[in-house]
Amino acid sequence: MGLMDKLDRHSTLMNRMGDTVNVDLAEAMADNKISGYELRNAVMACMGCEGSNTCPDWLKAHDKGAPDTPEYCRNQALFERLKT
Repeated sequence: MGLMDKLDRHSTLMNRMGDTVNVDLAEAMADNKISGYELRNAVMACMGCEGSNTCPDWLKAHDKGAPDTPEYCRNQALFERLKT
């Protein structure tokens, strides 16, 4: 898988995780709660996450929503901050 494919995959995972824990990343950027730089770093962190292979299954199992990200999520603190 090439770099662009990995970026797309993990950007999608980030957006799905946001939807699952009720965080709109685009809205957070529009409201200046997160910068493009922070979002890029979050996607890069997701790319290095050891749980990213099981993340699609976790997201599918929580398709109605979840109060928090899974414990292994490298962006857990970011999502928590953006929920408030």
